[in-house]
Amino acid sequence: MGPSASTGRRQVRVEHVMGTTVSIDVREPFVAEAAIDDVIAWFHDVDRRFSPYRADSEVTRVGDGRLALEDASPDVRAMFTLADDLRGRTDGYFDPRGFRADGRPDPTGVVKGWSVDEAIARLRLAGARNVQVAAGGDLVAAGEAEPGRGWRIGIRHPDDAGSVAAVLEVRDLGVATSGLYERGGHIRDPHTGRVPTGLRSMTVVGPSLAIADAFATAAFAMGEAGTAWVARQAGMGALAITGRDRVVWSPLVGTLLRTEGR
Repeated sequence: MGPSASTGRRQVRVEHVMGTTVSIDVREPFVAEAAIDDVIAWFHDVDRRFSPYRADSEVTRVGDGRLALEDASPDVRAMFTLADDLRGRTDGYFDPRGFRADGRPDPTGVVKGWSVDEAIARLRLAGARNVQVAAGGDLVAAGEAEPGRGWRIGIRHPDDAGSVAAVLEVRDLGVATSGLYERGGHIRDPHTGRVPTGLRSMTVVGPSLAIADAFATAAFAMGEAGTAWVARQAGMGALAITGRDRVVWSPLVGTLLRTEGR
């Protein structure tokens, strides 16, 4: 684990872990390098315990029966519980059983967001007040990017990774996006087994990235009804790009939109 790169008023670290790129961007006040090392070690520990691609991970061993769930670590048990709870809260549109081809329960769909939420909490305990942690395009932005200005988050256009369809300015929120433009038909409506066609992307914002990520997956599977569904969930907002390339959003997201993306 190397030192962070300091650029002006930024303390930045980038690490490849959990099958994706994790980036940490701390603005003043800065934290000790050891605090960032701790967060990077945290992500590697999450990967070791939760990766469905590791034969020795707790998730894999629970899935194939080598490890009883009640004997797993408290974090692993909690994520199985959270994934199952979110299945109920989304009327089955977020289905943890659908993340594995064999249909076995799998908490992977909430783990990335939860791990970022926890990373932010650790950095705050170390003294960070203004910090963004991103993993695979989903992120939590705490505090401000600079005095008087929140974090500007671009929502990419489905047809062009270099273009944005909207810009949000957020403080103390998680932002998660689901769509088919990077990984093909990996999202399916659990009720029909088909790839949803009503939306091109769904972005959800809220105080917890773990929940925002699950809700983005669920709302994408719901199609055009997903935006209104998210708007009914306390503290959550949504921005969707429809199959007809219309950008629609809920009232909460309307307060975050900036003119660059309108």
